[in-house]
Amino acid sequence: MAVKRGNKFGRIGVLMGGPSSEREISLKSGQAVHESLKGMGLEAVPVDIISRDNQKNIRLLKSYGLDCAFIALHGYFGEDGQIQEILEGLGIPYTGSASLASRLAMDKIESRKIFKVHGMAVPAYQILQRLSYNPNWISCNQFIFPLVVKPAGHGSSIGLSIVDNKQDLAKAVEAAFKFDENILVEEYIKGREVTVGILDERALPVIEVIPKKRFFDFQAKYQPGMTDYQVPAQLDQVTAKNLQQTALAAHNLLGCLGCSRVDMILSSGDKPFILEVNTIPGLTSTSLLPKAARVVGIDFAQLCLTLIQLAYEKKQVQATR
Repeated sequence: MAVKRGNKFGRIGVLMGGPSSEREISLKSGQAVHESLKGMGLEAVPVDIISRDNQKNIRLLKSYGLDCAFIALHGYFGEDGQIQEILEGLGIPYTGSASLASRLAMDKIESRKIFKVHGMAVPAYQILQRLSYNPNWISCNQFIFPLVVKPAGHGSSIGLSIVDNKQDLAKAVEAAFKFDENILVEEYIKGREVTVGILDERALPVIEVIPKKRFFDFQAKYQPGMTDYQVPAQLDQVTAKNLQQTALAAHNLLGCLGCSRVDMILSSGDKPFILEVNTIPGLTSTSLLPKAARVVGIDFAQLCLTLIQLAYEKKQVQATR
């Protein structure tokens, strides 16, 4: 795909930080993107989003006089459609998926409903809501352990627990409720953790994630040396192709655009179970999407340029509708 060179992109605002629990990770992504764009001679400015007040954020964005926004915000206000709606209202082209797809992907409950309707495998789960939750629910139910408990609308494994017995379930539920009004209690699928990046509506090579802890939690994701990665994963061609097709189908079903990263468990029977779709995956040079892109000859700078090009193309398509 041809990518614009020079300063034809105008002033690019790299939106980073944000008010979510993933702020520090977002700052790392944003700084890496900003440095890459500046290194190519583009006019890029860092825009640190701090407030939860949309009107303040609108005034902040207007003050920069942006021609394009590169969204490096993770979690709340970055991946839930809010910043996308603001940019749409301001007429500023931006990287990644539109507001509706962003909301659907961020909401594990709604996205899983869509996957199930289309015959895609997801772990069996129950939904708990803070307002209606009764602790007696635990004593009144029979469970098959281990179970996974996690917030319905957070990433980076924040608030996630693997529970081996009924005695620890209440604590895990309360921990998840600290981050979200709705949580999932789901079956634990034993298998290989894999992820497939999508770039420009094409599936990148499969990566296998091999955490040195029990699962790929926040520490395993972001502390050096806590996880090994096979890039690409050591899989037969049929299995790898199936994972890529499953990831691309999940991306398309939610209406995602530009890029995403689809996290899955490959069960012992080589059946892929979809865990979640990340519409704004980590974007440091050592993050998973850039790792997969490098396998097919796309370096970090080219990846960033491609996402900006796609932002302008998306804006042009929307203008003709």
